[in-house]
Amino acid sequence: MLKRRGHVNLNGAVAVVTGAGSGIGRSLALGLARAGAAHVYVTDIDSERVAAVTAELTAIGTGATPVTLDVSDADAVGALALQVYESHDRVDVLCNNAGVGHAGEVADCELEDWRRIVEINIMGVVHGVHHFVPRMIAQGGAPSHIINTASMAGLFPSPKMAPYSMSKYGVVGMSECLALELREHNIGVTALCPGVINTDIVRTSVVRGEFGKRQDNLVKMYAKSTSPDVVAADALKAAQRGRVIEPTPSYQVTPPWLLMRVAPPLGRGLSRLFVRYAGTR
Repeated sequence: MLKRRGHVNLNGAVAVVTGAGSGIGRSLALGLARAGAAHVYVTDIDSERVAAVTAELTAIGTGATPVTLDVSDADAVGALALQVYESHDRVDVLCNNAGVGHAGEVADCELEDWRRIVEINIMGVVHGVHHFVPRMIAQGGAPSHIINTASMAGLFPSPKMAPYSMSKYGVVGMSECLALELREHNIGVTALCPGVINTDIVRTSVVRGEFGKRQDNLVKMYAKSTSPDVVAADALKAAQRGRVIEPTPSYQVTPPWLLMRVAPPLGRGLSRLFVRYAGTR
């Protein structure tokens, strides 16, 4: 029988957020601070953004430590875990959020594109799990929680985004396995699955082939879309309520996800229409 587990308390929490320099990561860090977190480790590959977000948290009155971090570097993530536990002895909320985008037909993708996506979007999460989870198990005590940022592209297929969609399906599957395995240790796990969100991901994505001509259209569409603050608020609610899959915003992601589960051919057709629509906006 599975043990009943509690849900994490954000007030007074020690948190680690990767990819916290902008977008959803920044909103997660700020949301944690506003929920009463005692200390947030602000990590990102961009040191200037790390410093800026750290200053925002400090202004709120939350303890914050800036860390310039490449999540594809396993040793660097290990050093972060050592630093956190030497200073605080625990992590209550771990947000494996850092990730990159990619778009383009498979025939136009380079092998390096696949490797980059795997190293950041999948192995970046694996590195966080590998270096933090054993310590989170050993710390015992109050419930803790892991938020792994996936995507709506990890819930139903996204043509012309195969490397990205593959990576996010991997994060969703990993999160579901971890949720079952870590339950007995009072550690919850959420796969955060955002839809079309106003972040830099489209602007900074690698885009190949014919699809590259649509990038400006996609950037404009994303700029008019949902705020990352909405995603962060949903993520933190999911952590407090113990939800394993969190589609956000629900009106965007839940209908196609459910359609894919009950009628896969219709779900695939909807996915093709969405990609066609997005490229012509």
